[in-house]
Amino acid sequence: MQDYEILIAFVTNTLFVTVLGWYLITNLQWYDYKISRVVLKHHKPQWHIIYFFIPFIAYYTTGKFFIIFFFFAILPAIFLWHKKLDKKLILTWRVKRFLILLISLTLFQNILCMLKEACEVFGVFMPLLVAYAGSFAVEKFLFESFKKEAKKKLQSMEKLQIVAITGSYGKTSIKNFLYEILSKKYRVYATPRSVNTLGGIIKDINESLPNESEIYICEAGARESGDIYEITTFLEPQNVVVGKVGLAHIEYFKTLQNIISTKLEIMKSPRLQRAFIHTSVTDEPHEKVTFFGNEIQNIDAKLDGTDFEIHLDNEILSLHTNVLGSFQTMNIAVAIRIAKTFGMSNDEIIEAVRGLKPVEHRLQMIKAGGKLILDDGYNGNIDGMLEAVRLCSLHEGRKVIVTPGLVESSNELNLKLIEAINSVFDIVIVTGSLNAELFSKNLNVKNKIMLHDKTKIESLLSSQTRAGDIILFANDAPNFI
Repeated sequence: MQDYEILIAFVTNTLFVTVLGWYLITNLQWYDYKISRVVLKHHKPQWHIIYFFIPFIAYYTTGKFFIIFFFFAILPAIFLWHKKLDKKLILTWRVKRFLILLISLTLFQNILCMLKEACEVFGVFMPLLVAYAGSFAVEKFLFESFKKEAKKKLQSMEKLQIVAITGSYGKTSIKNFLYEILSKKYRVYATPRSVNTLGGIIKDINESLPNESEIYICEAGARESGDIYEITTFLEPQNVVVGKVGLAHIEYFKTLQNIISTKLEIMKSPRLQRAFIHTSVTDEPHEKVTFFGNEIQNIDAKLDGTDFEIHLDNEILSLHTNVLGSFQTMNIAVAIRIAKTFGMSNDEIIEAVRGLKPVEHRLQMIKAGGKLILDDGYNGNIDGMLEAVRLCSLHEGRKVIVTPGLVESSNELNLKLIEAINSVFDIVIVTGSLNAELFSKNLNVKNKIMLHDKTKIESLLSSQTRAGDIILFANDAPNFI
């Protein structure tokens, strides 16, 4: 083999391994760095065949023609795939460590290959395998180190009251409402955005939790049994909340009972003092449990705000909030119950509720160009989506909905959503391919549009909508789903 041929093979092999590594780490980041979920739970497994297995097989079977196949087929395909993603790879330190290790191993291996002319034997398999295993070992070591650091910080804050919140629906809303209410009287810190995994919580404690905090509010999410228990035994919260439970992430949990059992793992906190549990979870009495969900009455939820009453023991609180959606009264109600246990007065609570801000991307009202936009992009449960549809029905102008439907749910619930959409909307834009066939078959509206490429949504809405319309963004699944 000539020197230039060796050089070309060296460069091609290095680029090819890097491209496969980029694809692998992107998918791992989407699925919480769990290879089992990437392999067994991926929403578009055909991508693995197109962008990983076919190139991998081609490397070992096309011989000297692989260079042509790589530069004119594999590389352009991966580039276009990455360009169309709406949730691209974030270059965290974890990702950088993996890529640096992968490229270093590939370069080292290719030098050996040049000396021994054995590139076709070692190929791409060994650097990918060793980089994944090495990266996993490094992250495990760092994780345990950061975990000990975060635990030590929590233990040093002896008077800190921790509130941990889980449930299928409303975790982030409850967290935000509770934070806003308690902040009127106490030094409170809450996990940002939708941070709800153990790794995210540990990172947030180490980097952001102020030492002078009196109350720490933390959201706890789960994809499988044991996730909530792991967070609970780490945080050891004195106060826990289990919000409404339903068929969310059903493809992971399989049954509603599995979901309930996982959420109730939060009750195993060794320092548990108080628990607030929604009536959809259990009605089994417990000395530390306060049930919520049935204390709300006389709800009047419109596009300009929500009025409701909450019955607490022998008193009735009449409340108004600018937060939209009747389902949010349940989340506000449990925040009120917790605030009462922390010693806040009725007057303080009523005033705090009046000043609550809408949670970002959860029935958030935006006015632009004479149009009303209801941003409900982070809401993926049937109750919330049906309420958003109902609110849109109150608008006098044309009604437009942009949605992928329900994700990680059932066809039965999606059909229920479609039925509601048919009775309200003039224009329906279905994004993504997950529920496209079901919606296309069952939608019965004046104008339905199946949009697989979400990058075109802005131009489509510009041409299809006008001043006076209300536009609902209901759920927002990334296009890898």
